[in-house]
Amino acid sequence: MNKTDIIVIGAGPVGLFTVFEAGLLGLNCTLIDNLDKPGGQCAELYPEKPIYDIPGVPFQTAQEHVNALLEQIKPFDYELHLSERVDTMEEINHENETFWRVKTTENKEFISKNIFIAAGAGSFEPRRPPNIENPDKFINKGVEYAVRSIDKYRDKNVFIFGGGDSALDWTVELSKTAKSISLVHRRDAFRGAQHTEELMRNLVKKDKVQLLTPYLIDSIIGNDCVESITLKNFETNEIEPYDANELIFLFGLNKKLGPILEWDLDLNGKKITVNTENYQTSKDGIFAVGDINDYPGKLDLILSGFHETTLAVQEAYKRIFPGERVPFGYTTSNSKLQEKLGVKK
Repeated sequence: MNKTDIIVIGAGPVGLFTVFEAGLLGLNCTLIDNLDKPGGQCAELYPEKPIYDIPGVPFQTAQEHVNALLEQIKPFDYELHLSERVDTMEEINHENETFWRVKTTENKEFISKNIFIAAGAGSFEPRRPPNIENPDKFINKGVEYAVRSIDKYRDKNVFIFGGGDSALDWTVELSKTAKSISLVHRRDAFRGAQHTEELMRNLVKKDKVQLLTPYLIDSIIGNDCVESITLKNFETNEIEPYDANELIFLFGLNKKLGPILEWDLDLNGKKITVNTENYQTSKDGIFAVGDINDYPGKLDLILSGFHETTLAVQEAYKRIFPGERVPFGYTTSNSKLQEKLGVKK
């Protein structure tokens, strides 16, 4: 049974930044994630998607952001356990003190006074296109539910399906490399950022994007790979054929909390209720940070998660060292940190 200062469930950006904030206070972390690599949804679903709202960083891809976080936490003490999931969590007495014990799907056990749930949206799977029988038979053969490589779509006839931010973002981005790009949506109204929608509509005016509304996917045609598709016009019910090489379905994700539902935490829908003083849940020592939590005014932004976990780490320190003052200090004057980073004075 391994003892650690903070158990972090989820190794996405907020989970990784927890290691940095804990390290500043001399605390160690154990991160557990069911994916096979760190980075969460940023690495798994949209590694090449541009991110613009990280303070001081005008532009990064999602994977570049993850890489920067991994570089940032190199000096600190942490363990990373991938391809396994926390299944159970219970309160125990250890050496006359109260701890939380978690068990993983790999039969590993860890104990800590603090658990940080940084599981993003929980476990997730992409929503499939309606009325299409077994679209997954074309996975990696012309059907995808996320963009993992921009180069894959170079000089291809690409059809993007969806009406949210991801569909708009990738329509604009892939228009730079694809042979042709078509955006298909059931209505001529979108749920994404207004600025991105304006960029998309400008590309339509310049004949760099084909906007197909109101349409739905009717069939996928091909043997070993996607060769063409038919679309159904929502208003006329007419079926129209189109040549296609690559289909990207961006209908969002079905979010599942999985074992979190069994941990007896206060929930609001599919999110964990926390206070805004230290982002602790209804159970002492269990914190929820990032997109998984809920409180009045909550915004699902990476930078919001960074703020939340920073305050939560302060409370975690107090739980480990009750009565002691949290050694807060600015990183610019932190000599120990500078020594770890090899900064020369």
